Amino acid sequence: MIAPHGGRLINRILGKKVCKGLETQKDEFPKLVLNEDRIKEVRNIANGVFSPLEGFLTQNDFLSVLEYGRLSSDVPWTIPIVLDIDIEKNDKFSAGDEVLLIDKDEKIIAILECEELYQYDKKKMAESVFGTNDLDHPGVRQVYSMNDYLIGGKVSMIECTPTVFPQLNLTPKETRVLFKAKGWKKVVAFQTRNPPHIGHEYVQKTALTFMDGIFINPVVGNKKPGDFKDEIIIACYQELIKQYYLKNSAVLSIFETPMRYAGPKEAIYHAIARKNFGCTHIIIGRDHAGVGNYYGSYDAHKIFDEYPDLKIEPLFFRSFFRCTKCGTVVNEKICPHDEKFHINFSGTKIRKMIQNKVLIPNDLMRPEIAKIILNTKNPFVE
Repeated sequence: MIAPHGGRLINRILGKKVCKGLETQKDEFPKLVLNEDRIKEVRNIANGVFSPLEGFLTQNDFLSVLEYGRLSSDVPWTIPIVLDIDIEKNDKFSAGDEVLLIDKDEKIIAILECEELYQYDKKKMAESVFGTNDLDHPGVRQVYSMNDYLIGGKVSMIECTPTVFPQLNLTPKETRVLFKAKGWKKVVAFQTRNPPHIGHEYVQKTALTFMDGIFINPVVGNKKPGDFKDEIIIACYQELIKQYYLKNSAVLSIFETPMRYAGPKEAIYHAIARKNFGCTHIIIGRDHAGVGNYYGSYDAHKIFDEYPDLKIEPLFFRSFFRCTKCGTVVNEKICPHDEKFHINFSGTKIRKMIQNKVLIPNDLMRPEIAKIILNTKNPFVE
């Protein structure tokens, strides 16, 4: 099985005995309240999704990621996993302190070993990660909304059961055991933030032809308005796998992380996480993790040339469409016919059909999938 990123699968989950001790000593620690996105990142660190990270980035690693797209150890890493802090409003603490990370209800989430507090350049961060400082970019807006200081250090998470889609919230340890039990040696990951249309199914099954299994891994977390809600994406994929996949050929599990819409940098980030889940390959399509016109259609393909040491192998797919003359789904490399015969799988077009309660043609989307979406009062993030 493919080795975890950095060579070791991280486990930063505390035992029950330690957790009980923290509860009784809760008032003795400084505390920091986490929002939902930061709680997801603590879980990803603790469960090994973000291996080899053991905590939020310290300044040396943070600057190395921005400058080189690598940790200071030279391990590839493109998206800074950081914890921002308002030093005026939070409990006073400094390097060397242990800090309780709590949720809005004051439930203990984790303990953080504060290694350092440091200021950072938001402009530089935005330009490095997103390639732009345009505040119309949702990721750039998020960076500029952050506090002015970052806190770096290792985290250890309280033992807990996931609350979001618990039956589909598998850890890297669990997926690796599952893939091994299935006898899968070549596993391809599919990243998505949308319900499946016929084009998606074409890509997945084309890749699956050469693999032992496919790991369909939708992103669950904060998305921009107009994106599909998480529960719709999950329900649609459950139905697709049930109706149109061979038994034991596909595993569906979620990836709890906010979308950054960072295009090529996020493609590498997605590949690293799926490598930790045990995938040997990942599908990278046109405009992977992009938004608007900030990235070239195939920039997310080109960036992999900069990371020959990534180990997980990308499978690049170009534009695909239904050709009425070919009578099937094809792509620009194999179809010889004029564009007048092409029906594109336009997400915008499908969204408009859904908003107007228009029946989606079967050559664009499976009827079972369309039914789930059209029977939902409001399937979109507001």
